[in-house]
Amino acid sequence: MSPKRPTLKLFIDEGVPDSVGRMFLEAGHTVVYLRDAIATGSPDQLVCAVSEANDAILVALDGDMRQLAQRHGVGQRRYRKLSLLKLSCRETRAAARVTQAMSLIEHEWNYSVGSKDRRIFIEINDEAMHTKR
Repeated sequence: MSPKRPTLKLFIDEGVPDSVGRMFLEAGHTVVYLRDAIATGSPDQLVCAVSEANDAILVALDGDMRQLAQRHGVGQRRYRKLSLLKLSCRETRAAARVTQAMSLIEHEWNYSVGSKDRRIFIEINDEAMHTKR
């Protein structure tokens, strides 16, 4: 018996195309766009904090988000529960790559159930998808 398909909650950063959010919505997930929750242009630290406080997976194209999550998220107190889906692909391919990665993203979320600090970190580029556990 396969595990139950999860319902993910995603926080879409302002640089991410709306088509990515639509892919998650079509898959039955909950999507919150940054522009609907906080001011556009908000500092990355605030974006991370809001995403984490709402138990949402942050979806970002911003290279700084990856550095911020790695620097503060892994083994540090700050952003300990921050989940990040980092899109390192061309913006025009982002929605297609998310669709291709959907089962991986859902699997990683299911896999993280029960962990002390539930979080996922997935990076998607034009040729590969990487996850960090």
